[in-house]
Amino acid sequence: MAVPATLVPNRQPASSPPGLFGTRRYTRARLVVAVVLSLVSLGPLLYMLSLSFQPAGLGGILGSGQLLPTHPTVSNYQQAWSENSFGHYFFNSVSVSIATVVITVSLASLAAFAFARYKFRFREAIFYFFLASLAVPGLLLLIAQYLLLVRLHLLDSLEGLTLLYVGGNLPLTIFFLRGFFQSIPPEYEESLRLDGASTLQVLTRLIVPLSLPALAVVSIFTFNAAWDEFPAAATMLNTPSNFTLPIGLEYFIGNHTTSWGPLFAASVIATVPTIVVFLLALRWFRSGVSLGGLR
Repeated sequence: MAVPATLVPNRQPASSPPGLFGTRRYTRARLVVAVVLSLVSLGPLLYMLSLSFQPAGLGGILGSGQLLPTHPTVSNYQQAWSENSFGHYFFNSVSVSIATVVITVSLASLAAFAFARYKFRFREAIFYFFLASLAVPGLLLLIAQYLLLVRLHLLDSLEGLTLLYVGGNLPLTIFFLRGFFQSIPPEYEESLRLDGASTLQVLTRLIVPLSLPALAVVSIFTFNAAWDEFPAAATMLNTPSNFTLPIGLEYFIGNHTTSWGPLFAASVIATVPTIVVFLLALRWFRSGVSLGGLR
């Protein structure tokens, strides 16, 4: 018995989903592009790592022309850590960066929760005022920040530097966390309040556990911003015992000669904490990088 043509489904040949601007996705081409970009990004880092093990010979460490050291040595690392009080500067940067992350994330969580859950007068105006501060370059604020620390008697101190870093990282952190907090259903909060929970308990027992991906993202950004910052540290700090790591790296560059081996070794050491922080937060970073302010 013949089946009517109208009953036969019109099957279209399967096609791959369109990519950007309607073009088809080419997996092999995308893989090649990803590999090339990875090499471009990792190339300088790997070259720096190689030169940090290169012994100083005739023509200097940069004039040897060798990508891989033929006689690798760790003397550059020993010299970098022992000279110019590098180890002291390293721990200064660690303390400042950790304090900046803890204070920034704590204050930003409170502010973002208020912006996301409460309605008060001039709420949007205050929020966008925070965002507007992101458009001001940090270098333009150095003189005002210097005068502020002078009046607070915090000039030439790690506490004053931490205060500047917290103020500089708060707007972006509040913006990111506010978007994430708004995505959490308010029904969760209402059910917790029925059990007698206060506002602080709602934040610590509900919002924070659900926002670990976003908190991990802003913690990484804040740590990197405080760890690599140089202009404010060079302006506000005068006592060598208070210097941070970016200032310490400058001591390896002289007026007439540069200690390239120890400089590269010190630079490798300086990248270790940022990598460690990223690996520790990688579990939550993958799920949180596309959330928050991008929602």
